[in-house]
Amino acid sequence: MSEHSAEVVFRPTSDALAYLPEGPCQYGPGQVSWVAIQHGGNSREGSINVLDLASGENRHYVLPGRPGFAFPTDNPSVFLTGLERKVGFFDVESASWVGTFGEVEGEEEGTIINDGVICGNGVLFGTKDVAFTDPKAGLYLWLPGMNVVTHLRGGQTCSNGKVILLREGGSYLLDIDTPTKVVVEYPFDLENQRLGDPRTVVDLQEVDAYPDGMVITPDEKSVIIAIYNPNDVESGEARQHSLANGELEAVWKTPGSPRVTCPLLAEIAGEAVLLLTTAVEHMSAEEQARHPNAGCLFQAATPFGGMAAVERLEVP
Repeated sequence: MSEHSAEVVFRPTSDALAYLPEGPCQYGPGQVSWVAIQHGGNSREGSINVLDLASGENRHYVLPGRPGFAFPTDNPSVFLTGLERKVGFFDVESASWVGTFGEVEGEEEGTIINDGVICGNGVLFGTKDVAFTDPKAGLYLWLPGMNVVTHLRGGQTCSNGKVILLREGGSYLLDIDTPTKVVVEYPFDLENQRLGDPRTVVDLQEVDAYPDGMVITPDEKSVIIAIYNPNDVESGEARQHSLANGELEAVWKTPGSPRVTCPLLAEIAGEAVLLLTTAVEHMSAEEQARHPNAGCLFQAATPFGGMAAVERLEVP
């Protein structure tokens, strides 16, 4: 098992942007987009951000609600966005939906869209109970043209990291429902829009913190999981686990920032690096003073070779 230390590469200029950063995506050469899910503990608005890593310039687009994810498309101002209970293509320049958007219907009050993964030209995503208490959230699929999203599975509390994996002629969804502290694998039938029965592939129940976002390694043999630690610890971490046996293979530490929310493997200046968003969420003023890097974006070296080219979603 190897251990690495990540370094701060971007420090948000406001408390609003440091509160709950998530969902980093490679946007362009040397650029990443990311979402601020909400701009404070009582805020009902968030933003999409585009960061130039070299200059530190961060373009900031306030949204009419709280985003769970925002994937870049072939139009620089349009993102495939999950916002409150709506999902579709959103233009940040005009602050409006492009074409048909879908809506989550039938859930109890108190849930909003959370993490997702690109699926074809659409997205497979989950919702979360904002109180983090009840399994009233679920998994859904949205494809362009849908007015109502397809319900795939219920019984989730805080649906987080997701990866779609192709193996032996079949598709599988790797999924994290945060309070369960496990990564499960579902057989996934896109044509019939159906999930099979889950099996556990990584068990994190002995970890005194919570799994959040997740990415797969370039060889598709392991996953890197952001660990959101609500405890008053010195550093946060992201953990690499084998999909074959669940064993811990590597750890990346984030000094001064315990709440790691999402990982991104990206090619920056010709190197495969790991980017990690972190959060201030639920910290007291005293805790923030002890964790001066909370809310920052971190970057670390990786042993991985060339990254696959980033494919852009097409806006219908």
